[in-house]
Amino acid sequence: MAPAQGRLSDDADDTGGTEDNSAPPAFRQAVDALRTARLRPGIEVDPTRPPKRLAPHAYALEAAVVDGDDDLADGRLVLLHDPSGHDAWQGSFRLVTLVRAELEPEMAADPLLPEVCWSWLTGALEARDLSYGEASGTVTRAGSHYFGGLADRRPATQIEIRASWTPREGRGGVPDTAAHLAAWCDLLCQLAGLPPAPVGGPGSGSVDAGAGVVSLPQRRGPQTS
Repeated sequence: MAPAQGRLSDDADDTGGTEDNSAPPAFRQAVDALRTARLRPGIEVDPTRPPKRLAPHAYALEAAVVDGDDDLADGRLVLLHDPSGHDAWQGSFRLVTLVRAELEPEMAADPLLPEVCWSWLTGALEARDLSYGEASGTVTRAGSHYFGGLADRRPATQIEIRASWTPREGRGGVPDTAAHLAAWCDLLCQLAGLPPAPVGGPGSGSVDAGAGVVSLPQRRGPQTS
């Protein structure tokens, strides 16, 4: 896979590597599940340096939905673990994400855009029958207008979702991080304007990833996965 590193700009907290040999078994199992997860075609995923000041143990991935030379959407997913638990998380694991994409004008003008984008995140988790709690975050819409030597560019709008949630722990105190990663990739694809893919597998059944989620017009023409 082509490396996704460098796609995101807010790397101020990235001061360490992707390995944590001192981590407890539950965290190592959760990371192994992220590394071996089978994901939807068309998504490039690579490890990147995790933040070191948010939890005793952390692992991070960057991903992009790519069409030729264009990134349709990109993001970072960070798995945090505090073996002692964390009052704000209501658990010992936490997933933190930043995802973003550029939108077409008709989509950017929708007044319900922030609510819809947040519903895409929660809907992606619920479509895979994932149990989670303490979800919080922001949806930011930012517009750019170009002048002078850049005046030939049309105005652009970017949507950015920053969010975190607590994945419920399963057997051995380990959450199903592979399924959470797959749901996160569903969110990336939805931001990229791709049609929802069927969701299947143990514990999830066969459902539509877009079921129960409000949709906006696709950002581009029909895409194939």
